[in-house]
Amino acid sequence: QVRLVESGGGLVQAGESLRLSCAASGNIDSVNAWAWHRQAPGNQRTLVAVIISGGSATYADSGKGRLASFRNNARDTWYLHMNNLNSDHGAVYYCAAGIGSISDYDADVGGPYAYTYWGQGTQVTVSS
Repeated sequence: QVRLVESGGGLVQAGESLRLSCAASGNIDSVNAWAWHRQAPGNQRTLVAVIISGGSATYADSGKGRLASFRNNARDTWYLHMNNLNSDHGAVYYCAAGIGSISDYDADVGGPYAYTYWGQGTQVTVSS
């Protein structure tokens, strides 16, 4: 079992930055992928960024150049730093951990269903 606890959401002004955190506990050595997803009202949950075991972070096309995802040295916390936010980025952001095959996470082949453990979600609201 892996437990994920998110923090860092809130209300920001357009153009500002925000950093989300996800603290993991439990059997984190079993995790092969550490991801961030977002879900806006009426929309599906979509991948924002993922760190696959042994690799560096990759990002959804819409976030390239604006996002940074990284883990701490202990590998029990990972972060999503978002720059230049606008109202389109407002959503509930979820961290997720996957324990399946690495191929399930490469190019987001498995989608959200490939991830076993989820945080509770944190609301990000951007005011214009």
